[in-house]
Amino acid sequence: MTGAWIILAAYILDRLIGDPRWIPHPVIGMGKGISALERTIRKRVSSDQGLKRAGMLFPIVIAGGALVLTWGVLYILGLVHPVIAVIAEVVLIATTIASKGLKDAGMEVYRHLRERDWPAARRSLGMIVGRDTAHLDEPEVVRGTVETVAENIVDAIVSPLFYALIGGAPLAMAYRAVNTLDSMVGYKNEKYLHLGWASARLDDWANWIPARLTALLLITGAWFMRLNAKGAARMVRRDARLHPSPNSGFPESAVAGALGIRLGGHNVYHGVASFRAYMGDQTRLMEAEDIVRTTRLMFWSAGAFVLLCWLVTLGIWTAGGALLWK
Repeated sequence: MTGAWIILAAYILDRLIGDPRWIPHPVIGMGKGISALERTIRKRVSSDQGLKRAGMLFPIVIAGGALVLTWGVLYILGLVHPVIAVIAEVVLIATTIASKGLKDAGMEVYRHLRERDWPAARRSLGMIVGRDTAHLDEPEVVRGTVETVAENIVDAIVSPLFYALIGGAPLAMAYRAVNTLDSMVGYKNEKYLHLGWASARLDDWANWIPARLTALLLITGAWFMRLNAKGAARMVRRDARLHPSPNSGFPESAVAGALGIRLGGHNVYHGVASFRAYMGDQTRLMEAEDIVRTTRLMFWSAGAFVLLCWLVTLGIWTAGGALLWK
């Protein structure tokens, strides 16, 4: 049952303190490693095919390095004292999740909207999305915030905890490296189309199961919160696969159905308009309170997943004990 306790402790630690700026975060080191590797590759490779082959080095070096380094640190700490290793594992897993940071980012936009400080709300949204926000009205600011919180329930909570359940801090840290790779080089533009393909594909694979699990958790959370759980399930079935990402449509469509709103639509990125498929039905206009509802759904889902981790671990522990007893 140690793994279940570690996951619970890591989640609680993140909920309480998040990622204090005065503590060096592993993602910063990953980012520096990715940038250094990219510079090295580009100095030596220029052809499209060469960049595509070299792109496979990112998952091997960065994600593989994160896994091995984390395992090595925990192994050495375990030789010093097992309790020190357990504490370190809790802290390391906590750095791979961002429930408090996600909530704080969403609620900052919400507070500005409540104060009717539209420029500040747009600026706060611009810190967490890639789209242009300078001219968005209130419903569009709400939409951007809700979509970001919903989508990142997978990346920032469920996926890292899912891999922590399977392989502890080493695998959770490897997942965070994969996710960081996708955010830095996984773009389908001229610069990274070939170099970042392997990182983008691996991120899609890594989130495939957690994204669909998150949709189920959000439907369950909607039922507990007395929102439209049936609508959430219906929108997941109808709209999830319309999203350009193979995974992001699942949490977004679940949230849209639960709240009775429509996500997706027209966005502008660096002055270029782009249309994203609609998720959900527009039964009403979006309002600032939808950010609060989405945040609560996020916490319900995260809590349900931590409970699920406990049940899975307990089931394995019980089954193992029964086999030994025989």
